[in-house]
Amino acid sequence: MKRRDVIKGLTLLPLAGGVVGSARSANAAEGAGLLGMLGGESSVELKAGAQVYQSIGVEPVINCRGTFTIIGASTIIPEAKEAMQFASNYYVQLDELAMGVGQRLAELSGAEWGVVSSGCAGGMKLVTIAAVTGGNPEKLVRIPDLTGIDKNEVIIPRGSRNTYDHAVRNVGVKIITVNTQKELEDAINPRTAMVYMMSGDKDETGPLSVKAVSMAAKAKGVPVLVDAAAEALTLNPNVHLANGATVVAYSGGKAIRGPQSAGLLLGDKKILMAAWQASAPHHGPARDNKVGKEEQIGMLAAVEAWTKRDHPKEELLWTSYLENIAKRVSAIPGITADIRQPLGLDNRTPNLTISWDPNKFNATGPDISTYLSTTKPRIAMSAGNGAGGGGATTATSTASPTTYISLAAWMMQPGDDKIVGDRIFAALNMKRPPLTDTMAAPSADLKGRWDVTVDYFNEKSAHKFIIEAQDGNFMKGSHQGTFTTNELVGTIEGNEIKFQSASRMMADNVPFTFSGTVNGNDMSGKIHHGEYLTSTFTAKKFIYPTTKQKITVPVGPPLSS
Repeated sequence: MKRRDVIKGLTLLPLAGGVVGSARSANAAEGAGLLGMLGGESSVELKAGAQVYQSIGVEPVINCRGTFTIIGASTIIPEAKEAMQFASNYYVQLDELAMGVGQRLAELSGAEWGVVSSGCAGGMKLVTIAAVTGGNPEKLVRIPDLTGIDKNEVIIPRGSRNTYDHAVRNVGVKIITVNTQKELEDAINPRTAMVYMMSGDKDETGPLSVKAVSMAAKAKGVPVLVDAAAEALTLNPNVHLANGATVVAYSGGKAIRGPQSAGLLLGDKKILMAAWQASAPHHGPARDNKVGKEEQIGMLAAVEAWTKRDHPKEELLWTSYLENIAKRVSAIPGITADIRQPLGLDNRTPNLTISWDPNKFNATGPDISTYLSTTKPRIAMSAGNGAGGGGATTATSTASPTTYISLAAWMMQPGDDKIVGDRIFAALNMKRPPLTDTMAAPSADLKGRWDVTVDYFNEKSAHKFIIEAQDGNFMKGSHQGTFTTNELVGTIEGNEIKFQSASRMMADNVPFTFSGTVNGNDMSGKIHHGEYLTSTFTAKKFIYPTTKQKITVPVGPPLSS
């Protein structure tokens, strides 16, 4: 699974399988909020120990989803924890520390130099600054005002545009998006500071591959930054540097299992020295991307440990977790369990897809994943309908629909397989009413224009619904937001309404899932924005004038004004 594929699910429910669950599951979470639903109550003080999160009313999750930042990414390996503990007991001059860490990272990786950043995105920001300024502090302190700075454009292949390129855009550069290798080569000019791309966009040697992009860019003196955030680390040589990239950026808290707040930059020493100059503790546009002495040492310790870890043995252990779960749930008639081994470097983990006919179990994959993510012990996984999940191989037909849940193994802890297997087994065996498409008759005709007020945390925003058609319970139209107008689809059951739209831009997607009630010419309810949390809305139907007026077209120019 590529990082750009993972991105597609980020604006959806992170613990409910990447899709919104059934009305039954969703309604269970309404009202009291997740904390109340799970029965959590914050105590007076934080209690260190195994119940550290529960002591403040927060219920942790078993991670069968992957290295998603929003659920804590990975657990830090013992070597990094120990090194960070010792590092926290002493003081050190941070430039001297960065030089020592940089040299050791170079020795371990085979790259010219290394820098520890504040996450992969923080590293992307540092490298962009370095490409723009060249290490000139007079330019550095002016960012994001690039007036008078020659290098002020960054080229990004369209397939690499993503929510993380905010880290590049934050520097103030103009983004040039290209679709082909020729467009990329034609776009390179004296203003080009850098090319940014995600790893694995194309095959290793074809157009817009790291090799092809690097060859074209470096021929004109333009550096190439490769985003390999969730990849398994490759050393001596690093695969992307060997293919010509100038710098490669990794997340410290994903596959490498270093500090979650750290990242790793490997590559050209000159540009990485300029990147370090831009980093805290130095003042300037990246002072807010601070990396402490503990993260520097912890990240180095994680890379040191990476060179000694038995990676094939780890993958066998992860597979064994999934085999145990598959064995447990396969005892249920009608369940298919398929394990898919990883290919490539990105999100390198075995995956288990458990699939079934939803009509036989009266539950869909999203129903099961939502239930398991919102009841204790909580389990994070992905889910969907159809033969998806990347691993289901069972033949399907329109007569026998398929739904599934999918589990990634690499962030699971010893003992999780037993808990997860038992919980999935119990959830699939629960008695449920049959799935039905029966819907209550609509209580209102929604067609027309609705003037909408959205209440965000500290702002009111004027929106509009134009509901063009209503076919029984189903409607469609458009939703005009702050900047974009997008397709709106939804349902009405009785007086309950559910609408959905999304404000889509080149690298971002802001979802709107409206739920509430209609009462005559008024609507009100909540809006779920995925990772952007929630807001509320009210709407009033616009009443068009009923008077009839004949229109007179003027003849000739006016004789008065």
